[in-house]
Amino acid sequence: MKHSVIAFEQIHRAGFRSDAEYWHPEFVENASLISPEIRLRDVTDPAVINIKSSPIGKDFDYLEISRISTSSCEYRTAPVGQGEEPDRAHHILKWGDVAVSTVRPNRNAVAFIEEDGIVGSSGLCVLRAKNLEPEYLFAFCKTDYFVKSLVRASKASMYPAVSNADILDTPLFLPGDAFRKTISDAVRESLSRMRQSRLVYEEAQNVLLSEFRLDAWQPDTAQSFVRNFSDTQAAQRIDADYFRPKYDMMAEVIKSCRGGYAELGSLAAISKCVEVGSEEYREDGIPFIRVSNLSPLDISEEKYISEDLYQQLRGHQPQRGEILLSKDATPGIAHFLRYEPGKMIPSGGILRLKPNPQSIDSEYLALALNSLPVREQVNRDVGGSVIVHWRPEQVKKILIPILPRDRQSHIRDMMTECSNLRQQSNALLMQARDAVQMAIEQGERTAIDWMATGNDKRRNDG
Repeated sequence: MKHSVIAFEQIHRAGFRSDAEYWHPEFVENASLISPEIRLRDVTDPAVINIKSSPIGKDFDYLEISRISTSSCEYRTAPVGQGEEPDRAHHILKWGDVAVSTVRPNRNAVAFIEEDGIVGSSGLCVLRAKNLEPEYLFAFCKTDYFVKSLVRASKASMYPAVSNADILDTPLFLPGDAFRKTISDAVRESLSRMRQSRLVYEEAQNVLLSEFRLDAWQPDTAQSFVRNFSDTQAAQRIDADYFRPKYDMMAEVIKSCRGGYAELGSLAAISKCVEVGSEEYREDGIPFIRVSNLSPLDISEEKYISEDLYQQLRGHQPQRGEILLSKDATPGIAHFLRYEPGKMIPSGGILRLKPNPQSIDSEYLALALNSLPVREQVNRDVGGSVIVHWRPEQVKKILIPILPRDRQSHIRDMMTECSNLRQQSNALLMQARDAVQMAIEQGERTAIDWMATGNDKRRNDG
């Protein structure tokens, strides 16, 4: 049995935290790794403007905690119109800010902000480095030491959280200039390769639009048009938005594609996923993937279920080569599973697609599903409803433009390059994180030697 013997003076210094979890030997040992001579508040600028006291008076990109990847340096923002600011919109962020989630610190949702003017949620603590490389600060905030420090600081509750003060009071490991530069260089390269991967993805989308002859497409914006009653009977819809001329124009473009076209239901087997009640969610366990966790290039984790429940639902476990496609909330997001995924269960708002390789290339299909022609069809199908829901029978009838096989292969090669860059980015970030953790535990020299060995191996492998 593990136990800790704690003097009353230590409990006093800890703000009279007397709960056993706080003094667990693992946390006590972790806290002993760094002398609290320098804390995060000593190397960060507290002067972060907030949108409540200084309204920006324009549209902005909004960053909330659920859109920060826990496994990479990526984050996603959502556009917000002026006057539509969410209640939690708070911090006005700058390039180089390190935004740390104050809720569920065990997830380690940390973002390195790469542009000025993003507005962050009030659930983020903003670390604006002064006299310290922000890239090093980011790597430090990804270490096990930092995570355990915040988990220890969190109050025992059903929804663990820490305060800004808890984060700012975390002792900082401050190594020599040379080691910090090495770590900062690795993080910068990680960020660079992730940006390159996004550029390659955008290029692939542009190639697709060019192949479809849609790179200069402008929709018909006519506000009035005529439809036959038989059209409304066939569609079983009477809302005007469904019959906008731009949708007919897009259908004609798709049908003129030089490789032909087909309904999605004829190109892939489509199966529904499963919904579970919120009472089944756990703080850790098997990822339960919801629509908000899905993007074309990434799957984030936010909710978890137990191993026992996973075993009951394992028939819904996605497989390599499948496509996850959202049908609710934000329908039409397609994510291709290039590698064998770990254990996960997608929610009922997501469909699993198993493409027929004889009919279409899987990666090409995923990109096509995320492209303008399909997006317009989704908008047509789900328009006019209060609760956005894309019915499976509608999904099956979506028209997919098909390019000749050589052009599909070209698209696949671009997506392979995109994926490789993402892998390289993640490997560099993990190397930087692990090196800082190693330096904390074993000293800078050991970490520097370990990084040099890894770099030599990568050069030899290359």
